[in-house]
Amino acid sequence: MCGSVSAQHSGRPKIGLTLSGGGAKGLAHIGILKAIDSAGLNVDYITGTSMGSVIGGLYASGYSADTIERIARTIDWDLLLSNQSSLQSIFMAEKDEYSKYIVELPWQNHRFNLPTGILEGQELWLKFAELFFPVCNVKDFSKLSIPFKCVATDVGTGEAVVMESGEIVSSIRSSMAIPSFFTAVNMQERRLIDGGVVRNFPVQDVKRMGADIVVGSNVSTGLLSSHNVRNAIQVLLQVAFFREAEDHKTEIPLCDIYVDHNLEKYNMGSFGQAIDILDAGIERGKELYPVLKRLSDSLDAIYGPQPLKTNRLPSTEKVRITSFEISSLKNTTIEFFINTLNLKTGQWYSAADISQMIRHAFGTRYYNRILYSLHEQPDGSYKIIFDVMENPLAFAKIGLHYDKFSGISAIVNLTVRNFLISNSRDLVTINIGDNFRVRGEHLQYIGRHKNITASLSAQYDRFSINTYNDFIADKPFSQSGLFKRQYARFDGNIAFSADRRFAIGVGFREEIVKYDPVLASNFEFKGSVNMPTAYGFIKYNSLDKRIFPNRGVKIDAEAGWVLKQNVDVSVLKNGNPYPEAVSAISNRPYLKTAFNLESYYRVLHRLTAMASTQAGANFNYTNNIMNEFSVGGVLPLYNNQVTFVGLPEGSIYTPTFAAFMGGFRYEFLSNTYATAKANVLFTNLINKSVFFNNPDFMSGYGLSFGYNFALGPLEVGAMYSDRSGKIYSTVSFGVSF
Repeated sequence: MCGSVSAQHSGRPKIGLTLSGGGAKGLAHIGILKAIDSAGLNVDYITGTSMGSVIGGLYASGYSADTIERIARTIDWDLLLSNQSSLQSIFMAEKDEYSKYIVELPWQNHRFNLPTGILEGQELWLKFAELFFPVCNVKDFSKLSIPFKCVATDVGTGEAVVMESGEIVSSIRSSMAIPSFFTAVNMQERRLIDGGVVRNFPVQDVKRMGADIVVGSNVSTGLLSSHNVRNAIQVLLQVAFFREAEDHKTEIPLCDIYVDHNLEKYNMGSFGQAIDILDAGIERGKELYPVLKRLSDSLDAIYGPQPLKTNRLPSTEKVRITSFEISSLKNTTIEFFINTLNLKTGQWYSAADISQMIRHAFGTRYYNRILYSLHEQPDGSYKIIFDVMENPLAFAKIGLHYDKFSGISAIVNLTVRNFLISNSRDLVTINIGDNFRVRGEHLQYIGRHKNITASLSAQYDRFSINTYNDFIADKPFSQSGLFKRQYARFDGNIAFSADRRFAIGVGFREEIVKYDPVLASNFEFKGSVNMPTAYGFIKYNSLDKRIFPNRGVKIDAEAGWVLKQNVDVSVLKNGNPYPEAVSAISNRPYLKTAFNLESYYRVLHRLTAMASTQAGANFNYTNNIMNEFSVGGVLPLYNNQVTFVGLPEGSIYTPTFAAFMGGFRYEFLSNTYATAKANVLFTNLINKSVFFNNPDFMSGYGLSFGYNFALGPLEVGAMYSDRSGKIYSTVSFGVSF
């Protein structure tokens, strides 16, 4: 690090600031900005690449260093750096399928295609649009509070592209499009990727702007040594940044004050350690402060005091939108798009309002990316121009799943929209593995705002379930046999959604359950039951994400009238016919209710509290069979299952129950979790099974460790129930069928 005042002219020397790229490591630049502000130094020009363009662009727009620090500390990096939007913005009917598969391949040009990068980053676009909303009318970056330029790379020519005008959001997003990670950005008839490929530290550009004294903050650690390149991703990044390494040799000597950072233990993807990187940058800024303060004082002594520019950020809270323009719509209509947005011309909108509208449209699953720009009109109102990239109408999706109950499986899905009827979704999902499952569904959206849905679906499951002895004091819940279970369901329902969190509806379904003993137990059924059911339901889902949610509530409640059943069942006791039990079987109609509530609350920065309530009752249940609630297991895997920490799947069958669970989940490392749960179960509340002998009360406890891989969540743990007196291991990977 060195410092000098080299300009020799009558006017006060111009101060330039250059911030390098470096992904997550670029957050350390904020500490340098804080030192600049503390030293009372006014910056006249800014250039940046990749994350340096983000931090530099915010500072140039008028944000103070302290404000940028607050933004960085509160951002949900996991959401921004994903292809997902918040689960809260997704249509209720789509939530079960959203963010479920590890691979989604679009069908385009008569084949399945891979994207130009892993991340499109819709939420990242929206966050940028919100942050740069106060300067939405500035199209010439030299007109910002501090003149600004950022650098991208033309993927076609390999040339550096210096962005100095246009849409600042698109410019910054293109500057940080790391090859093969972020998708490329189309701008000015070019296809642009991360500027760090050719000019990661654009000092020459700030010199060209007129800077006499340059402060350069560089978080790049350069190329890895040969023996540290250990995987394909590192090879890709190493090759991609060969030219950038050479460029550094010419850029660094142009700095008057050069700041490097000791960030070797982090990489460009270390956003899970964002706070640690930010704190390291602040410490580096404190070390730099005396140098900057001497520079500021010397300039003031020579040229006179210069007050620090404050309140540089324009005050633009809302704009009045009087017209709109939409490009690139093929699969959907302008009417569909605008109605989904619920955009009304002549109204005032804030950045948050527009973001929420776009999330609503994105939540229909018809769109891959929705960008917007605002253009001021002569009367002071604004025209909003949407740049829309639609999703292809067909996707092949693949997921992986494993748990001890259902075994290992590949989940293959084909989803097609507007196949036979517009505003519809058809899908087929097949579970291929130790157990076979298949489901098909047609979902039809109805109404101006598409808040009414009609659904027709069919499902077939075939898997094996262990049987357990009735509750006996000397051998509680000991495994006694095995049966093959086949389940078929045909369902039709219609639902109304008041918003993206709530739905109410009615339906009718036919269920067929068939049991076939494989290994004889002390008591078993053999045969099938058909159960026609008319039902009503209420659903609520405000969870922030599907996997390891941190906040929100999910409710599933249903009440149905099970009509007269078609029963063809024999009962065996110790392998022999049990005619007394067969004669007791009833097929009389009865009322069935089920309720499930789960809630999550972020208590501290890394600590989430969770609670759930499950309850169900088969009223007027007079010796009906094969529709009892099945208690056990930590994952919901099949119909009528009641999850209970402490018991394996199918440990208890009961016509009535109530279960309550509480627990905490702590994220001790990025995407790495420890979870503790305790639950209690009450059975035999309203009526009691004549076929199964169950305890009235049970409690259970569990401890697990989880990691959210790119291929899906992995969770390993152990659970214990005081009634069984046994410890069971639990292992699950991926999202289940």
